[in-house]
This record gives sequence, C-alpha cells and structure tokens, in this order.
Amino acid sequence: MAEPFRHHHRVTYAECTIGDHIYHSRYLDLLEAARGEFLRALGQPVLELQNADYIFPVIEARLRYKVPARYDDWLTIEVWTTRLQGVRVNFGHRILNQHGKLLLEAETFHCCTSRDEKPKRLPPELVGKLRPFLVE
Repeated sequence: MAEPFRHHHRVTYAECTIGDHIYHSRYLDLLEAARGEFLRALGQPVLELQNADYIFPVIEARLRYKVPARYDDWLTIEVWTTRLQGVRVNFGHRILNQHGKLLLEAETFHCCTSRDEKPKRLPPELVGKLRPFLVE
C-alpha cells in the first residue's frame, strides 16, 4: 500500500464550542475536505467526476473520538481506501494533532451513483488510482 494521503487543517475558532474543542459534527466536514483533496491529488477532482455523472453519497459513517482537537491546533488528516467493489467505495481516516497524538479514527461508506441517484459501477480510472491506497 502507498502511504495514506495527508491533508492539513488549522482549527478555526468557528469550529469550536465554548469548551474550546471542535464540535463533534465538524469532524465530518474535515473528513469531506480531506477526501476531496485526496481525489484532486489523484487527478480526479470531485467536480470532474460529478460532471461525468458520478457522485458518491455517504451512506454510513463511523467515528471514534479519542482526544479533542482544540482551537489553533494543526491537524493532519490521513485518508486511504478500505473497499473498492462494484458500486461501493469506503475510506479510512485518522486525524492527528501537531504532536502526532491520535484524535479520531473514522470510516466512511459511499455508494457510487449517477446524479439522479441510480447506483452505478465505480469508474475504472478512479478504481485504478485508488487501488494503491487500498487497505482491507
């Protein structure tokens, strides 16, 4: 397997609660941003896939919160694939802070569909680019 893709993010004040930690649902936004940058880095930007009539709605998400991220933390969000089969693509994620401390582990489950939400096989070119990042 190739090294996981890494995306960086500085925690903003707007993402935090009064308790000075990222609000739990904001982690989903961070994972989405990292997946988008992962696909862009592979030469398959989300907008290009969408224009070719492929979308990848999240059908399930599992997040395990370990330690909260705090305002101004510098995060590394790692992304890799955990399943590539038929109409399914799943992604594994880890978020670490600037000290390398594990903050979150997650997996998102996606179904490939057309824009009118009919299931559609994963595009072969995308499968080929994601396969080196596959960890089953």
